[in-house]
Amino acid sequence: MKRKIKLHAIIFDMDGVITNTMPEHYRSWRTVLAKIGVRVSHHDVYSREGQPGMNSVQELFAQYGRAISNQQAHKILREKESYFKKIVRTRFIPGARTFLKKLQKNKFRLALVTGTSRHEMNQILPVSIRKLFSLIVTGNDVHHGKPHPEPYLKTLQKLNLQPSDAVVIENAPFGIQSAKEAGLVCLALETSLPRQYLHRADAVFTSIKELQKHVLFSNANGKSLV
Repeated sequence: MKRKIKLHAIIFDMDGVITNTMPEHYRSWRTVLAKIGVRVSHHDVYSREGQPGMNSVQELFAQYGRAISNQQAHKILREKESYFKKIVRTRFIPGARTFLKKLQKNKFRLALVTGTSRHEMNQILPVSIRKLFSLIVTGNDVHHGKPHPEPYLKTLQKLNLQPSDAVVIENAPFGIQSAKEAGLVCLALETSLPRQYLHRADAVFTSIKELQKHVLFSNANGKSLV
């Protein structure tokens, strides 16, 4: 039996929910940091997905017992972002585009909340997908990125909604934390990390296909997605 969720809006993360660019993020971090003798693991990068890049640099250096100044951290982040832009290519999570188009066709309000900069988001997401969202909040639009609740609180404010009016679809621990601390129901996908890392979500699914199999969304007009 499907779980029915009545709502006004569905809020999506980007990396790992709509697009599959985390492999390029990992390759970028690994390449840039290896030059200075910091060897990062897959988990080091994927577990920090969604948070501001400066936080990632500082945390990784602390984790590996290396000191770093703010100036050095900014330099490393610029190198990582430059390398990422050179190698990134748009790949979509299976079923994501069809799911988004179906929701929009059925009059669901859609929002996108990503820690990625607006410039990078525009590079990764084609206009045909961006136009499906009534609101897009990027890393440039907030003072505090995920796991802070600001990205989702700002989204609710701009949509003029209460937390009970929306649901978030995420795939990373920091994104889930951000959504939950904003008071939102959060559904997680195992596209980057296994479910033991996603335990704060209200429900975890292996894929968009499985999510659709078990959850029935109903919008403010009483229309359900079938």
